[in-house]
Amino acid sequence: MKLLLCLAAFGTMGLVWGCQPPPRAPNLARKGSATQISTFPPDASADKAIDGKRDPDYSHKSCSQTNNEPSPWWRLDLKRTYKVSVVVVTNGNRNPELLLGAQIRVGDSPNNNNDVCANITDTSRNPISICCNERAGRYLSVGIPGRSATLTLCEVQVYGRLARKKTC
Repeated sequence: MKLLLCLAAFGTMGLVWGCQPPPRAPNLARKGSATQISTFPPDASADKAIDGKRDPDYSHKSCSQTNNEPSPWWRLDLKRTYKVSVVVVTNGNRNPELLLGAQIRVGDSPNNNNDVCANITDTSRNPISICCNERAGRYLSVGIPGRSATLTLCEVQVYGRLARKKTC
């Protein structure tokens, strides 16, 4: 029902925080592997964003972070193709506005050129829940296109279901 309301009210570009994962749904991100364009400092690796710790305090060392560079990105390989319904992003609390303009993309291309599920236009709430309307894909990326920035993600959770191949 929530998904239908989300689709009716906001179309296919996703809602910044209107969707919630179903109770007791497994976080698909925990089974995947993460990479990012760069890492700074060295202990802020991409896998910190899928370690299960939703702590937004960067000083607790459970967040991933890139260098300040043009169009930074973080990518998750889910290992299988899923229909992604909800993505929950826990932003770092030091400079949450740095995530403004970030794009969430989902698809089967490992090069971050997949369809845009949503653009983050408001960072006043943390975590940020995003509707992806069962967009199918093996890869999910978070990127800030078109400007130099530091990308900090303290946790990325992905909820959905396995995409079944259709046969005739």
